[in-house]
Amino acid sequence: MATNNSPRKQKANPKFFGEGLTFDDVLLQPGYSQVLPRDVNITSHLTKNIRLNVPVLSAAMDTVTEASLAIALDREGGLGI
Repeated sequence: MATNNSPRKQKANPKFFGEGLTFDDVLLQPGYSQVLPRDVNITSHLTKNIRLNVPVLSAAMDTVTEASLAIALDREGGLGI
């Protein structure tokens, strides 16, 4: 029987559940910019010790992330799970 301290009764930490966007919510339009691509840093920290050069993760599904995709993502700075 679940108690009041059970993980099922605890509320989720709001810092992990902010605004969520999907592909339909975002529209990228090309345009002029004074920012040069070489001056942009898109490095992300997955954990304190794991840094991604590009913020790309593949799904943790064997039919999605096979060895070839994981290797390709690694070469570009992403992570295949």
